[in-house]
Amino acid sequence: MACVALILAAVLTSASIPFLGGLFVALCALILLARVPLGPALLLACYPVLFSSLFLLSRWDGTWQSPALLLLRSLTSSLSAVLLVATTPYPDLFAPIARVLPRPAGDSLFLTYRALFALLQRADRLWRALRLRGGFTGPVRRRLAHTGEGLGVLVVHSFERSRRIYETMHLRGHSGRVCGCRHWIEGTPYDLLVLGVALAFGSACVIAARWA
Repeated sequence: MACVALILAAVLTSASIPFLGGLFVALCALILLARVPLGPALLLACYPVLFSSLFLLSRWDGTWQSPALLLLRSLTSSLSAVLLVATTPYPDLFAPIARVLPRPAGDSLFLTYRALFALLQRADRLWRALRLRGGFTGPVRRRLAHTGEGLGVLVVHSFERSRRIYETMHLRGHSGRVCGCRHWIEGTPYDLLVLGVALAFGSACVIAARWA
């Protein structure tokens, strides 16, 4: 988390296109070293570009440097976030948030993140079933009706799933706090080496950004 924070600080303070490009390549190398599939990681990193495209067009001043700078900033920032999420268990990600926010807010974020991927899988199976059964063929009115029914099924399923999770957590003695995640204390010298390299890399990024 500290390494990603330093990388984001370097990205936001740097205005050098070669530096940002090199940082993007370095993050790709880190993703490969972490044995994370590079293709899906890059696709996830490109997701914010879809929302920032209008901002990129609005800031165009007739040169390619300004759009390229904003594009590299968004890509590098999102790729660092993808690296963090792909290599860190989600209880470790939400444990610091749960320490700061109120208990209901921290638990809600934790459960929402956990259930999001299961809901996406459910939606993918539902749309595939509708497509195979001809739900998206015929008049537009019929397609819209089937789409609305599918969304209704997803809403009911998500409500039932949240209720079952809530009841299951109470039956298992949920204390109202997300995992404290103290297993990180049981480290090895190799973990200290990785931490030192990560902090050194992040510090070098910030220093290079200031110098550039």
